[in-house]
Amino acid sequence: MPQVIVLPHPQLCPEGAVLQVPSGKSLCEALVENEIEIEHACEMSCACTTCHVLVREGFKHLNASTDDEEDLLDAAWGLEACSRLSCQVKVGDEDLTIEIPKYTINHARENH
Repeated sequence: MPQVIVLPHPQLCPEGAVLQVPSGKSLCEALVENEIEIEHACEMSCACTTCHVLVREGFKHLNASTDDEEDLLDAAWGLEACSRLSCQVKVGDEDLTIEIPKYTINHARENH
């Protein structure tokens, strides 16, 4: 089972985390199930950018992004070449290291 290393985030995961995530699982679901309360205002339907993550290691092993995801990412805060929407990432067979950006474009947290 691949590991997902979550780099420290001041509010969501101050000490970072190492998760064991089954292949094929949505990255966003895995984070939420492990009590890392990443925002997902659209309920993981690829309609916003609140679950934006930066894939620091393992990016090339991920499922391809769709045109819809790419279009949405253009509006994400802190966009980088390694940006993905965690609701669209399916964990593969390789380990990942991710960073959750400090900000989102959301003005109010949804508290899911």
